[in-house]
This record gives sequence, structure tokens and C-alpha cells, in this order.
Amino acid sequence: MKVKIDGMMCMHCAGRVKKALEAINVPAEIDLENKCASIPDGSDVNAVREAVEKAGYTFVSAE
Repeated sequence: MKVKIDGMMCMHCAGRVKKALEAINVPAEIDLENKCASIPDGSDVNAVREAVEKAGYTFVSAE
């Protein structure tokens, strides 16, 4: 599943998002260029949204 995230501008931002998702046991591959994260299908989207927003970024969509 791809999660679009607004506000990631640099590798530090990408690292913060990755760390926030890993803290809720969601492994993620961050694509800074496309401003998204690839997470496993079936992940709790509400928990992902909360983690991303708590880290200071904007959850845009999950598809």
C-alpha cells in the first residue's frame, strides 16, 4: 500500500516518518522524491495516519 505524505522535504524528514511508522510496528520504505511511504497491505490506516501526523507531517491518502 502506498501512503502519500505531505511535508517531507529532506532525508531527515523521511527518517522521522520511517521511525514514526516503525514505532507502531509498520515497516516502511520511504520514497522522498514522490513523497510517499510503501507499507504492508492490511496495515491499520488510522494508526498510520496518527503516527504520520504526530511526527509533524500531513497524511494525504492511502491506496
